[in-house]
Amino acid sequence: MTSTLEPDIASQTFGDPAHPPLLLIMGAMASMLWWPEAFCRQLAGEGLFVTRYDNRDTGRSTKYVPGEPPYTFDDMVDDAIRVLDHHGISKAHVAGMSMGGMIAQLVALKYPPRVLSLTAISTSPAGIDTSHLPGTSEAYKKHSAKGADVDWSDRDQVVDFIVKDAQAIASTAHPFDEERTRRFVEQDYDRSGGLLSATNHFLLKGADGEGAEGGDADDRKSDLHELKVPLLVIHGTADPIFPVEHGAALAEAVAGATLVRIEGGGHELHPDDWAAIVAAIAAHCRAR
Repeated sequence: MTSTLEPDIASQTFGDPAHPPLLLIMGAMASMLWWPEAFCRQLAGEGLFVTRYDNRDTGRSTKYVPGEPPYTFDDMVDDAIRVLDHHGISKAHVAGMSMGGMIAQLVALKYPPRVLSLTAISTSPAGIDTSHLPGTSEAYKKHSAKGADVDWSDRDQVVDFIVKDAQAIASTAHPFDEERTRRFVEQDYDRSGGLLSATNHFLLKGADGEGAEGGDADDRKSDLHELKVPLLVIHGTADPIFPVEHGAALAEAVAGATLVRIEGGGHELHPDDWAAIVAAIAAHCRAR
C-alpha cells in the first residue's frame, strides 16, 4: 500500500530560474550534498536552473522510525514531482545517480509530461531482467557486509564506514582523497542529524538492498523499452556496484539513447571527471 504521508522535502536551487530546469536525484542513503555544490554551480554556469534535494530519510527532509519506513520506492518517485511542484516547475530535465537513476527512470515513465530529458548516472535499468549482467564486485560485497556490524547511531563508526565505502567505490583513474572525503562525510552526518533513518532505504519494497546504492524497480517490466524521453547514460568503466554493462544495457533498451563512458570512473562524481560529466549533461539538455 502506498503511503499517504506528505513529507517535507528539503531542496536547493542554483542559477537563473528563467533557464531550463534540471532536477538532480541522488541515491540510497544520500542527501543532496552528494551532488556537490561546486558541481551544481558548474551545471548552472552552462545555462541550467539546477535543483537538488534531500531524499526522505536523509538530510533535512522528513525522517521516519528506523526499521519501519511507512513509504515505498514509488513514493520516492512521487517526491521528485513534489519538488518540481514546490518550485513551480511544470517540466524539467531530470538526472539521477545510482538508486536515484532508477527513481529518475520511473519518474520519466510515470510522469512523461513532466520530463524534458533523462540522464542516468552509475545506475541500472529499472524493471527489466539484469541477471545476465555482471554483478557487484566481490570486494565491494565483502566491504558492504561489514555495514551490518556498524552502530548507525554512533557518529565515529558511521563516518569511518562511509569513508571506507567511498574509497571502495572510488575511481581507479584518480587518487582517493581520504581527508577531503572524511570532512565531507562529517558535514553530511551532522547536517542530517545522523544517518540511522537513512538505512530505511534498504527496507523499501522494490529495493534489492545490494550495497549502499542498491535499488530496483517494481513490476514495470516492459515500460523501459517504451520510454520516449531522450536518454543520456553516464557510467564509469570501473564501477564496482553496477558494472558498466548495466549502463550499456540501459542505453540499449531505449531507442536513440547515448552512452558516455567515464574511463576508470567508479561509482562516484569525482571532481576530475566533472568537466566531462557536466559537458555531456549540458549538451544533452540543450538538444531538447
